[in-house]
Amino acid sequence: MVSTFQELLAQAKSLIEETDPSGSEALISEGWVVLDVREIEEYDQGVIPNSILIPQGKIEETIDQHIPDRDQPIIAMCAGGVRSAFAAVTLNELGYKHVVSMDGGFNLWKQEGRDWVTSQILKPVVGAGGLGSPAALYLAAAGVGTLGVVDMDTVEESNLQRQILHSTETIGKNKVDSAKKTLLSLNPEINVITYNELLDPENILEIIADYDVVVDGTDNFQTRYLINDATVKTGIPVVHGSIFRFEGQITVFDPKNGPTYRDMFPESPDNGSIPNCSEAGVLGVLPGIVGSIQALEAIKIILGIGEGLTGRVIVFDALEMSFREYRIERDPSNQITWENRDQIKFERNEKNDQTNSVKPPET
Repeated sequence: MVSTFQELLAQAKSLIEETDPSGSEALISEGWVVLDVREIEEYDQGVIPNSILIPQGKIEETIDQHIPDRDQPIIAMCAGGVRSAFAAVTLNELGYKHVVSMDGGFNLWKQEGRDWVTSQILKPVVGAGGLGSPAALYLAAAGVGTLGVVDMDTVEESNLQRQILHSTETIGKNKVDSAKKTLLSLNPEINVITYNELLDPENILEIIADYDVVVDGTDNFQTRYLINDATVKTGIPVVHGSIFRFEGQITVFDPKNGPTYRDMFPESPDNGSIPNCSEAGVLGVLPGIVGSIQALEAIKIILGIGEGLTGRVIVFDALEMSFREYRIERDPSNQITWENRDQIKFERNEKNDQTNSVKPPET
């Protein structure tokens, strides 16, 4: 005989302890931590300060990374107290010794006027071109609450074979407006912020300041170095992707914990010495593959799961259908680093018109 959901819930609740928001507030003051097991898209409704965010389906996979101590007391919380009950059962089975489920969940906590803050879920900023299109679509579909889109171009017919955010209906319109329309039609619950402007030394810090991950799908070296230097200064990780004809590359540049773009490519080539995708051509489906991997890496950063690509670059050859991995090490001669972040200055330069400089460290 198959049990009904209500029977399964009753069975789960018989195996755990429960408390209400008032009791939870008292436990928090005693050192219990709140484990918020709602889905990513629910976090925009608010979160309890200092809570740990792990969707219920990810608990077994990621709990050790966030709460390795089995003696740490935990309050499992969802929207209303159902998923948290099942989460509490899972935590007990994993060996956590002190677990309760919050009956009424975040909805009752908020209704009773208890302390909560705006969601602290990571917010990525992406472009609206060949790589940004699949990355943005999958981030929106995953329920990432706030997504920034930066692009100053308009949609052209030649874009459509690879830039799947756009359509024939949006030819001639700003790419950011076209992107926002597509993303909101896919998931109307997210917040899409658009920047119809070119990144330059004057605006980049202001634009990226409110974001926690940069998904870089730019197709020119000047902007890549600009993004690198700004994210090194701010400590924001970059999910980097690049494509050329039949080949793509993906890596993560985490300035606090690993190598950056300048460790991989110390010097910018002269303007026009290397063609971009529009000039050299690219297989239309290739950015779909590379951009999807970028979205995957961004989601892993958001959820704090898995092994990221920091210090590793993946090279995909579409003709061979092969993936190769290479290690990236920090360049000891590179002075644009997280440690030197206070000395990074943004200025224009005759060689590429959009680069930045760092003073030598004081000795």
